[in-house]
Amino acid sequence: MNVFEAVKQSVTTRQAAEFYGFRVDRTGKIICPFHNDRNPSMKVDNRFHCFGCGADGDVIDLVSKLYGISSLEGAKKLALDFGISYDSKSVVRKLKTIKQQKSDAQKYAEAESRVFRVLSDYYHLLKRWKVQYAPSIENENWHPRFAEALQKISHIEYLLDVLVFGDAEEKALIVMEYGKEIAVLEQRISEFNISDTGSSHADSCGDAGVQECGGSQGKPDFEREWQRKKHNQELSDRIAV
Repeated sequence: MNVFEAVKQSVTTRQAAEFYGFRVDRTGKIICPFHNDRNPSMKVDNRFHCFGCGADGDVIDLVSKLYGISSLEGAKKLALDFGISYDSKSVVRKLKTIKQQKSDAQKYAEAESRVFRVLSDYYHLLKRWKVQYAPSIENENWHPRFAEALQKISHIEYLLDVLVFGDAEEKALIVMEYGKEIAVLEQRISEFNISDTGSSHADSCGDAGVQECGGSQGKPDFEREWQRKKHNQELSDRIAV
């Protein structure tokens, strides 16, 4: 039996409250330690619940909140104070399992974040190329970067929209489909940024380069995305008129 199970089976919140110096009145209530409580408003029994601030939980939650410690530290403190024995190895096994589960979720979150960041940087690079390399006369040969911008910018914008506004399944499909291409694209963007140092910084957003001009760092910038969507809608409205 691990420490959490052992403590919950051995100690009630009322017993813990009395042990740590709280006076339980005849209605089974104590002065709530989690808000400015003048009259006893926290009911303590097997669990605790405050009718004033809404604090609620089991005996481990009570001690953890009371002493500002983690749930594991709170459980261990209760076990030590009440002389409760437990299997310490089971706690380690459980924590390893939780850590592995979190690690899988974190790996996906990092992958999704990276895909969004790289696509966002590429999107802003394409927008800059569309202006910077636009032909000055009608019959001028198109620069390859201008042609790439025209070809790719709408699709990249669509992918970004899905990563911001799509459901979990749609996002996962993009992460899986473009996961391998992202590394190549990331390297390509880096090479362009290095080759454009000195000139590109003045071509977009004043003196700011791609990273400074809206390139995301990790999680999506929802305010920027909202502004972009609003701007696109305004353009559509003008065309419609």
